[in-house]
Amino acid sequence: MRVLILVADGFNDLQLFYPWFRLREEGFAVTIATPAGQAVTGQHGYKVEADMPVREINPGEYSLLVIPGGQSPEKLRLRESAVDIARTFMDQDRPVATLGHGPQLLISAYCLTARQLTSCPAIRDDIRAVGGIYRDDPYVVDNNLISGRGADDLPDFCRSLLSVLRVSA
Repeated sequence: MRVLILVADGFNDLQLFYPWFRLREEGFAVTIATPAGQAVTGQHGYKVEADMPVREINPGEYSLLVIPGGQSPEKLRLRESAVDIARTFMDQDRPVATLGHGPQLLISAYCLTARQLTSCPAIRDDIRAVGGIYRDDPYVVDNNLISGRGADDLPDFCRSLLSVLRVSA
């Protein structure tokens, strides 16, 4: 199974690395895509090399989309190619995992109407404004959408993510 992680400068380091390594440990092939296909830097100074630029991604080649939080989703949502990828996954009911501020990309894709999810509390009103149903839980699974509140909830989030992937595989 191939996994796509969309990330830009300012990503939350834990929200990228924890799921990335857990997915790799489980044998998933993970692709990191960045806006320009170059290395990006997290909030704590860690750099991550890109496998390819977002504009070259064919969403049909991937089974899961992961959107870590931090300032990264705010930057990704300004790129129509990233928004299109998120919209494609959601429209096709393929698994999408978001953490922290990650739902900002889904907000810009207008695909959260009547969907239950969690996020960092700072964007709960944005989720509600587009018709999403915000829940203040460590993680929420709503069909293909797996969402996590933040770094403190990563163990529960990753367990639920892997459980969903095992069921859909």
